[in-house]
Amino acid sequence: QVQLVESGGGLVQAGGSLRLSCAASGSIFTINSMGWYRQAPGKQRELVARIPSGGVTKYAESVKGRFTISRDNAKNTVYLQMNSLKPEDTAVYYCYLNAGWVPYDYWGQGTQVTVSS
Repeated sequence: QVQLVESGGGLVQAGGSLRLSCAASGSIFTINSMGWYRQAPGKQRELVARIPSGGVTKYAESVKGRFTISRDNAKNTVYLQMNSLKPEDTAVYYCYLNAGWVPYDYWGQGTQVTVSS
């Protein structure tokens, strides 16, 4: 069983910063990638950023230059540093972990990020 625990969401004014963390625990083998999705009210869930094992980090165009994803492999933890936040960044942010020889996605419970104008 794999568990993902997120933290760091909250309310911030436009232009501010937040740092999200997601710690994975349990029977984790062969992590393929970790990252973050988000879902705003009435919209589909979208990829924010992902960091594969040994691959190229990927960002959504809307967050490039403002968000930075990083990973601590020793702690099985992924971070999302969010700077210059905009009201359109308001969403529930979900951490994910893709692991296993047969790839499988595990999801966190989500953390709310609200950016006020």
